Amino acid sequence: MSLADAVQRTAATLGKLAVRMTTKAGSGHPSSALSLSHLVTHLMYRQMRWDPTNPADPNADRLVLSEGHAVPIVYAAYAALKGAVGPAGRNGECPGVLAVADLDALRARDSVLDGHPNPAEGFPFFDAATGSLGMGLSVAAGLALGARLAGSERRIYVLIGDGESREGQIWEAADFIVDHKLTSVCAIFNANGQGQAGNVSPQQSAERLHAKLEAFGWRVLAIDGHNPEEIAAALDQAHRGDRPLAIVARTIKGWGVPALQKGNWHGKPLEEKDLAAADASLDQIVSQVGSGEADGLAPSSPPAGRRPAPAKDPDGVAWPTFAEAMEGAGLGKLLASGKAATRRAYGVALKVAGDLLPQVAVLDADVSNSTFSEVFAKAHPERFFECKIAEQNMVSVAAGLSAAGYIPFANSFAKFFSRAYDQVELASISRANIKLVGSHAGVSLAADGPSQMGLLDVAFFRAFTAVRGDDGESPLCWFFQPADAVAAYHCTRLMTRLRGMCYMRTHRPDVPLLYRPDAVFEPGGLQVLATGEDLALVASGYMVHVAQEAQRELERKRIRVALIDAYSFPIAGPRLIEALQKSGRRALVVEDNYGAGIGAAIAEIAARAGDIRVETMHCGRIPKSTRTPEEQMEYCGLSATRIADRALALLRQPA
Repeated sequence: MSLADAVQRTAATLGKLAVRMTTKAGSGHPSSALSLSHLVTHLMYRQMRWDPTNPADPNADRLVLSEGHAVPIVYAAYAALKGAVGPAGRNGECPGVLAVADLDALRARDSVLDGHPNPAEGFPFFDAATGSLGMGLSVAAGLALGARLAGSERRIYVLIGDGESREGQIWEAADFIVDHKLTSVCAIFNANGQGQAGNVSPQQSAERLHAKLEAFGWRVLAIDGHNPEEIAAALDQAHRGDRPLAIVARTIKGWGVPALQKGNWHGKPLEEKDLAAADASLDQIVSQVGSGEADGLAPSSPPAGRRPAPAKDPDGVAWPTFAEAMEGAGLGKLLASGKAATRRAYGVALKVAGDLLPQVAVLDADVSNSTFSEVFAKAHPERFFECKIAEQNMVSVAAGLSAAGYIPFANSFAKFFSRAYDQVELASISRANIKLVGSHAGVSLAADGPSQMGLLDVAFFRAFTAVRGDDGESPLCWFFQPADAVAAYHCTRLMTRLRGMCYMRTHRPDVPLLYRPDAVFEPGGLQVLATGEDLALVASGYMVHVAQEAQRELERKRIRVALIDAYSFPIAGPRLIEALQKSGRRALVVEDNYGAGIGAAIAEIAARAGDIRVETMHCGRIPKSTRTPEEQMEYCGLSATRIADRALALLRQPA
């Protein structure tokens, strides 16, 4: 049998499985899956160098299915190849094998076959969760960066829908891949001409996609996506020269099954009564090709390549003291002044992390001289990746780098991360080990005005801290908001040691140092900066300094006020309750962002204790530009005097 006939036969056989599994599940996307049948067959059976028994091999080629709803065709091929499934062990080995019979459990609670790609549920062939469209090409870019850093010859293939190519992130990634000359990436656009509600726009036609990709600097080939010879010839051109290759493949949605080609069939399976006709249609395709075995229709082994060096254990690395790190970065005078912005100390800590841990990589979105990730960039340029003004791409690239075994820190203004909240959520589904740092957080930014201020980020990331991770104990995300440079340095160190997603907020103004250089910080910790029996002021970040002024005002009125720095969430509830019980069982929480953030979290903890009164103060109006942070605090109702007045009002209320 010729190779072309073997691909045709296999594509039809896998198509039958894709149709059947979606019918058994009662949901799914068989028509989209069938449009990829030949491309997936050629990739998984011939083109990719990988071992189905060890899909996590660090040198194995990777497939990113950006068009995540078409996943049944990949599941079918993986089962036919007896791919390994289940949670990967220390050496990447998996305890189980996916059998063809297991496909009937698609989308079942106990199955590893989620409705969209999800490696965290035990399907290690994929590196990242996809399905919220437009992210796959960025993930592929991160995998390619990781391969380059590790000296691996692995290649990355991405399957992208024509409809999803309307997403701006696709083009952010296309720019990034050309910028960084990531020729190990091959992007394949599935041009079947249909979206969910109707045909794709003419702007996403095969011809327009071809022209756009060429304009973006890619080599582009147009093929019939159901013609094995054309697929083979195009893929043989991948990874050559100094430009990445994009293949625009014209396909048929519902290929091989006439019932799935009627109208715009999307997102629904065939009924049981229609399966026999679908099988007969695909069997007819099988009967039209030759019989026997085909040479070369089996995955080849991963390239030997250079195995990545073992990563250092972040827990086993001794960091220099804060003072030593500041001196080493040439900031001794700043240290002597007793004042520094948390963002600057973060830059110093990032450099130290890079010095100690070769698996730390850093990405920035054209603001490295504001986030101070430039300190890392100057020391470790080979591990610094400028993403320009494209935060969505940056977060998904970080997810790809994480899947490649690196610890990526992605940096931007806290406000601009809001553009990438969908990407952050998908990274959390992947359980990506990414560290996100948003600078210029809160209203203390002052002069630049509200369009530059991160005001929603606390509520967004705090929601992740309320979700337990796979171990049942750790949160899905750790949240940090250091109040001074010492705390920022130590919180950065903690983020390198914590497995999973972390988010840290830093602020722009220089503030006095609150902590001794050897102060101890821990995940979920808090610091009691002052004790008092009447009431506790609870704050974090810049607001600790404002709350400290309010505390002094109250002390002058003989009100004994505790000051608590809640620098990390989820916060240690018992420690917090103990501190509040010693402080008159009254707490006033102040924060420089919109509500539903730290104050709400502390109120929930106090409510469970049952005998503690909590009130909150946050930014209750849209800020505007002011010349100083102090003016901004007054404008937003968060000045020290306003806090002191609110505290007095709280004390006048009955316990």
